[in-house]
Amino acid sequence: MSISRSSLPLNEDLRVFLTVVRKHSFAKAAVELGVSPAYISKRINALEKVLDIKLFHRSTRSIVLTEDGEKARVWADRILGDLDDFISDVSEARHEPQGTLRIVSSFGFGRQFVAPAISQLAKQYPNLAIQLVTSDHVIDLVAEGFDLEIRVGSDLPNHYMAKKLLDNQRVLCASPAYLAAKGQPETLDDLARHDCLVIKERDTPFGSWLLSGKDEKPQTVRVDGRLSSNSGAIVLQWGLEGHGIFLRSMWDAKRYIDEGKLINVLPEYSQSADIWAVYPMRLSNSAKLKVCVEFLQLYFKWADIEE
Repeated sequence: MSISRSSLPLNEDLRVFLTVVRKHSFAKAAVELGVSPAYISKRINALEKVLDIKLFHRSTRSIVLTEDGEKARVWADRILGDLDDFISDVSEARHEPQGTLRIVSSFGFGRQFVAPAISQLAKQYPNLAIQLVTSDHVIDLVAEGFDLEIRVGSDLPNHYMAKKLLDNQRVLCASPAYLAAKGQPETLDDLARHDCLVIKERDTPFGSWLLSGKDEKPQTVRVDGRLSSNSGAIVLQWGLEGHGIFLRSMWDAKRYIDEGKLINVLPEYSQSADIWAVYPMRLSNSAKLKVCVEFLQLYFKWADIEE
């Protein structure tokens, strides 16, 4: 079915649709938007009629996007994003960010890089109150009341929005003493015969390393060892003390590699672990969130963070 210009989807209907997708519920979308569930149903029905498709599979317990609904979600997100960017760019009005901004980040990166960045942000915007929480647990931003997560790694939640702040890779490392005693691995298969320091961070698979070589598809490598932890800092310390081979972000490992305390093992292989800002709402909807993410992008671009 072709859609005439006179029957194009309304922006409001697209916003309602995306809210329902994000909240997984007509009723919860109604609460967030401050309208009745009947209004939500009316707008979704109107959108389905204009597009001549079914957006959701609905039951008494849940709603699930149809295949056409998923295509509509992608386009709705793009259309409204472009519209918000247009309004933001042409508007001369700039709101002074104020209020409280709650940010969460992992322990290591949070302490080492996010905290100094927030210090500078606070100096630039004196009306902004900022709470920085460090945690290596999986975070539900909305349920736990956070405005922003600074996340290391590319396992991004698809129900939130994200903007890359910094390219980063995890690399295989070991101390010179360990390699002198156990030898250098020459292939990924050799890792199975080595002591590997296994880490469980957030929702990453335990004892499973996804590694990519140049022009190669990522490979999943099973590793094992006597020592494991849920703390990257602990694994780093064990690695420096010669207990085995481990994966660590280049931003954390490079200084030790430069000092000769660690050696980059199998340097042709690495694991993507970019730094992302993850947030539950559009930047144009919140002045405090917008200035924070834009500030962090510039800060990490010029900060002394080795890739």
